[in-house]
Amino acid sequence: MSAITIEDVGERRRVAAKRRDIIINIASPLGLLFAWQAAAQLGLIDVRFFPAPSSIIRALIGIAKSGELWENTSISLQRLVLGFLLGGIPALILGIIMGISRPIRAFVDPLIAATYPIPKSSILPLILLIFGLGEMSKVMMVAIGVFYPIAINATAGVLQINRVYIDVGRAFKANPYETFRTIALPGALPFIMTGVKLGAGLGLILIAIAEMVGAKSGIGYMIWSAWETFSVERMYVGLFVIAIIGFVMTLLLNELERWLIPWKTEA
Repeated sequence: MSAITIEDVGERRRVAAKRRDIIINIASPLGLLFAWQAAAQLGLIDVRFFPAPSSIIRALIGIAKSGELWENTSISLQRLVLGFLLGGIPALILGIIMGISRPIRAFVDPLIAATYPIPKSSILPLILLIFGLGEMSKVMMVAIGVFYPIAINATAGVLQINRVYIDVGRAFKANPYETFRTIALPGALPFIMTGVKLGAGLGLILIAIAEMVGAKSGIGYMIWSAWETFSVERMYVGLFVIAIIGFVMTLLLNELERWLIPWKTEA
């Protein structure tokens, strides 16, 4: 009876902590917006460069009513999803294989170590040269950015698995696919999800950069065109949309992580 009571108390504390976290998550950006609004109204900041949130929201409503915001946002999301799949799936497979196979890791790891530090935005001219100004260049920018964090974290996740489990799989004559599916992938999931989160954020950054240079649509293009015409509120609308997308992606990935890794406890 006492054990059930202790479990109930623990569950209530976890629920209360989760509610508290949700309140803080909502209150922190709202507090920043209120402080920004107050500073603009009191003349503490230059509204030519930092317009009040109320004026940005009015601009956002106007752009949304025209349909331009939804069109550009949907285009950017399509490019982001395609790039994420194109770069993330091979990275996941290669990362786990590198963790399982020492020779493959010895062959591929120096290549990743040499190319990972290169700023991904600096290779945009090369991507445009190879793939042109079409959709593929934007998708490839995202794919390249997503590839590295997922591959690196997948490899690290497999390497931290106790070798006893892999040895047991070999003792039971598990083939490479069975080792991949039943040992390496589940054991590396916490690290893989960390890589997915990093890759999603980096992909969002890179799609905005790619659209600023080589596109006529998308959120990045909307921000760049607003800068060219000095439409500051319109520029902030694009930045706000990117921030909202990033926030929503984080929430969705956190929920996916809780579903895939129920055994992972939170502090």
